[in-house]
Amino acid sequence: MQKTLLFITIIIALQATAQRSIVNFNSGWRFLLGNDSLAFQPSHNDTKWHQLSLPHDWSIELPFSKTAPATNQGGALPGGIGWYRKTFTVPTTSKNKRITIEFDGIYRNSEVWINGHYLGKRPSGYSSFQYDLTQHLNYNQQPNIIAVKVDNSQQPNSRWYTGSGIYRNVRLVTTNTSYISYNGVFICTPNVTKFKADVVLNLEIRNFVTRPFYSKIQSVVYNQNGKPVVVFNSNAIAAPFEENVKQCFAINNPKLWSVDKPYLYKLVTTIYQNNIAVDQYSTKFGIRYFNFDVNKGFSLNGKYMKIKGVCMHHDLGALGAAINVSAIERQLRILKEMGCNAIRTAHNAPAPELLDACDRMGFLVMDEAFDMWKKKKNKYDYYSDFAEWHKQDLEDQIKRDRNHPSVFVWSIGNEIREQFDSTGIAITKELVSIVKVLDTTRPVTAALSEWNPEKNFMYKADALDLVGLNYHHEVYADFQKHFPGKKFIGTETMSALASRGHYDMPSDSMRFWPQKSPMKYVEGGNADFTVSAYDNVAAYWGSSHETTWKIIKKYDFLSGLFVWTGFDYLGEPTPYPYPARSSYFGIVDLAGFPKDAYYMYQSEWTDKPMLHLFPHWNWKIGQTVDVWAYYNNADEVELFLNGKSLGVKRKENDDLHVMWRVEYKPGTLKAISRKNRKIVLAKEIKTADTPYAIQLRCDKNISHQANNHISFVTVTIVDKNGNIVPNADNAIQFSLQGQGIIVGVDNGDPANLSSFKASDCKAYNGKCLVMIKKERNSKDTLILKAQSTVLPTSLLQIKVE
Repeated sequence: MQKTLLFITIIIALQATAQRSIVNFNSGWRFLLGNDSLAFQPSHNDTKWHQLSLPHDWSIELPFSKTAPATNQGGALPGGIGWYRKTFTVPTTSKNKRITIEFDGIYRNSEVWINGHYLGKRPSGYSSFQYDLTQHLNYNQQPNIIAVKVDNSQQPNSRWYTGSGIYRNVRLVTTNTSYISYNGVFICTPNVTKFKADVVLNLEIRNFVTRPFYSKIQSVVYNQNGKPVVVFNSNAIAAPFEENVKQCFAINNPKLWSVDKPYLYKLVTTIYQNNIAVDQYSTKFGIRYFNFDVNKGFSLNGKYMKIKGVCMHHDLGALGAAINVSAIERQLRILKEMGCNAIRTAHNAPAPELLDACDRMGFLVMDEAFDMWKKKKNKYDYYSDFAEWHKQDLEDQIKRDRNHPSVFVWSIGNEIREQFDSTGIAITKELVSIVKVLDTTRPVTAALSEWNPEKNFMYKADALDLVGLNYHHEVYADFQKHFPGKKFIGTETMSALASRGHYDMPSDSMRFWPQKSPMKYVEGGNADFTVSAYDNVAAYWGSSHETTWKIIKKYDFLSGLFVWTGFDYLGEPTPYPYPARSSYFGIVDLAGFPKDAYYMYQSEWTDKPMLHLFPHWNWKIGQTVDVWAYYNNADEVELFLNGKSLGVKRKENDDLHVMWRVEYKPGTLKAISRKNRKIVLAKEIKTADTPYAIQLRCDKNISHQANNHISFVTVTIVDKNGNIVPNADNAIQFSLQGQGIIVGVDNGDPANLSSFKASDCKAYNGKCLVMIKKERNSKDTLILKAQSTVLPTSLLQIKVE
């Protein structure tokens, strides 16, 4: 029976493949930075425009500027107006089909024309949308011209770096005249046990036909090994225009999706007309159930757990806003190793590829929609478009993202200003209603900055399923007193600050930079725009990493938190003015190198034995240095300097680290962690000599089949014994042999004004990063060359697999 079932579904898949064509539409575009009012016309001459492939962010390619209208809050990079054009042909065989173009995101104010016909405008830079091209296309090898105008000239329009352009993926989709609509599949599993999962499938089907006809709809669920586990058939009368079809079936002995084992199924739905497959739609989904309990917190598949999350903006460091799966996966891999299990998409609809990666890698996602409603935070932000576009944008986001098992909470806004007056009541109710019409399977929250329930009108709307609080850790312990019967989630916390590899002492003295409201920048600070990495600096509205985590950890009713932020991001460089142009909030720096607080979380959020000793061991002789250690799975840590014990330390009460004050002497600092008097781990830090070599290490080889795959090369300045030189700032020139390109360089310094698109980079505290991409369809091995004036040349071979 199983072999017969498999045979049947394979035949069906082969038969239906030709019925829906999804073409990657990213290559072959021409681009002009500037405004040309005639560029929408098909006859317009674009031969002198720049040729490129999408995704594309033009702002990241331009110089940093103190006078950039976006200010350093927006990354100190220009916006402007840009035009994109692409010429393509459509085969005659597609003449009686429906042809649409899908854009995953254009920042911002995009307008689209096909062969001179105006298709529409989308003001939001984060929404995904489509246009129907069918009525305006040329066939028989006649050229078609699609033109896209992008207007990001009105600045400032954001509190962080947005990027500019068609920065997400584009597809051309061809279907028959009866087909499943754009984002027209909704899968939910209302009842789940270890023996059975009930599946409810809702389909939106478009029929461009003149009269009704009988159709058969078949849904096949495949397991992760590609074997069918369910085949379900139903009949329907296909009426002109749009119809909704509902199917209900069960999956026996389901494999559940979780953060530890993110198991995915694939649903393939096929529409038949007269026993001929006319459309096929594939959707990945996961089966899981979860709950927020007033007293016990959050549980996933019946198991209570803390939400150990981070907030993430959408930029990818040196790549800017241009989406790249390799970069997303690298960020998530680094966070996973820290013990992170959740992402909050701050503060906008994310790229679909981020959600796909979270599905695959096991992250929960708080999917957030807006940073403002009708009341602005910036002169030219989305507030002016909210009244006209919020319903469309929110509906599009929910319909696009609701099949992702990673998505477990919707957020309708971040620190919305309507929370402070009665207008917040009606808008909150409206937005929650929009969500609930499309999805009742997930709770809705908002990130509230006013903690007092008597003063918060969004809370007074009594529409939010979860109370999401930003900061105000001082009231968390009394949450149940202030919000009786309500469920808690820490939507944004900490705002601790740090520069990787920089240390100010004494380390047990807390600093708030800036010191108080309404100060924008710190008074004083460091002349080199650095911040201590001891976890002893935070913005005045926040706390150290340890302070808030201790509270969340202590109380079961506190379901978890999202730390601001997982990675540094472009823009919002609190606590400094220009030349600072990217943030200091990240647990990981902009280049992807962990700061020391990363290891505090790793010690708390993972069970894997770890021991992290810092700072570096290059100081002035006789200087008093604070030495910290994060550790787990051990009772104590003993510290040695040049073989002499400096004493044993144990975490007392709710301590999360141990510390020694040590008079500096060159040599070897060594820490040993023990449990029941047995050694668990040992770590050493040696005094580094002068720079001697450039060490190159590649995270992974490049995939031949993935044309946009990037390899990330860590560059480390080491001494003759292989020790990192902690203050090295050598300038390094990079070149590449073979069919590949350097797509970005970075060193993690928030005040570095060198271009991310240069072929050279200075090390920052001993490290920098190079991003390598192969040319399209190339299989050649690449060789990266790193040169510096006082160091020998280093070579690294990067294989294309």
